Parts: sequence; structure tokens; C-alpha cells
Amino acid sequence: MVMNADVILTSLINLSDHQKAQQAMRFFKTAKGEYGEGDKFLGISMPILRQQVKHFNAVSLDDLCCLLANSYHEVRMFALLAMVQQFKRASGKRHFNQQQRQAIYSAYMQYCDHINNWDLVDCSAYWIVGPYLQDSDCQPLLYWAKTGHLWQRRIAMVSCYHFIRQGQFTIALEICELLLHDKHDLIQKAVGWMLREIGNRDRQTEIEFLNNHYQSMPRTMLRYAIEKFDEDLRQGYLKGTI
Repeated sequence: MVMNADVILTSLINLSDHQKAQQAMRFFKTAKGEYGEGDKFLGISMPILRQQVKHFNAVSLDDLCCLLANSYHEVRMFALLAMVQQFKRASGKRHFNQQQRQAIYSAYMQYCDHINNWDLVDCSAYWIVGPYLQDSDCQPLLYWAKTGHLWQRRIAMVSCYHFIRQGQFTIALEICELLLHDKHDLIQKAVGWMLREIGNRDRQTEIEFLNNHYQSMPRTMLRYAIEKFDEDLRQGYLKGTI
């Protein structure tokens, strides 16, 4: 079977659903002035996209880069899901391939301007960026966290979920602190989410961070961070009585 960008694009377009596309455009805030302004949708659900990734399971990285540059959201999502699968295969103990891992990571960062909505970031960053930087310098994450680029900042934060799952909190807490006063709610939610994930593994570490910063952090960030706390403790943070 031929598996190139044109064949995959045709297959995805044939699965389009106009009504679902209109719903997705509203959900992902594509109106003028919103964070997803101008994004285009085909109206394909995630389960169907994942089926397509399994079906087209031998796509070249060059073709995936072509798809990642496509204007349709679901086409970019397909490319990212496929890149994640290829990165996982290249990271396996039996078939570890650092050259392939590096190529996927480099392509991901080269095309990061096209990873331009929260779901695109969240399905891929901690599966590719985090693992690639696991045994190397995490300075790129600190650099992206300081940029004016919304999606690079979210990539920096969400990539830390990989380290958090390994019980390594240092880089995540450092980036949380860098983004503590970020004005965008998608960054505030990401920081709160990562703090909550730290707390799921080490509640005391999260509490120590919150006690130092909760009075100055945005309300959205705080609410996400304390979502799993007992009600009395939640109210203490929300009312500023801790």
C-alpha cells in the first residue's frame, strides 16, 4: 500500500463531517481574536484519527512533516500522533534508535509553529520532547518557557509531565515558577495541571510550592492545582487563610 502525504490527506478529507467541523471550530476558539483564530477543521474524531494512524503505520518522517504543515487541524493531529508512535518505537529497548529519535524531535521543533492548539501540544509534547531531553540538557524547556510564543510556553510546561511521571519534579517546578504570572489562561491551566500531577505523586512538594506562591498566582492556576485537595484545604487556599 502506498503511504504518502497525498494519499493520507485524501483519506482524511474523505472522512470529513461538516457539522462536527463547525462544532470543533467553536470548541477550539477559532473566531477572530481567539487563540485558535483561523484554524480549519474536517470534523474527524480522535478515535477515528487513531484508527487512521494504525492503518497508515509506515509513513516517512518527511511525509509527516508535510502533513504537520497542513492547514487542517486533524491532519496536523494525525501527523503528531504518528510521530509519537514512531518515537515510541525508536525508544524501545530492543530497537532503540537515537538517530530516529533525534530526527523526530528536530522535526517537531522545526514545525512547532504548526503545533498551535492545546490538544496538539498535549497529545505530543510529553511523549516526544520530554523523553528526548531526559538524559540531556533541559535548557531548551527553560528557553521556551520564557518566549512570547504561547504554544512554545505550553510545550515547555506540558513536556515536564514526562519527568513528573518519573518522579522528577525539579525542572517542572522551575518552569512553573517561570510561568507563575503568565497572563494566558491556557498557560495558567497547564501550570496548575502540572502542579496537580506533582501533588498526585508527592503532596508535600506541591504544598510547599503553593505555600510560597499561591497568594500571587492567578486564580485559574490555583484552582487547577488544588482540584484534588480535600474541601477544607481547598477553601483555605481559595480564601487565603493557609
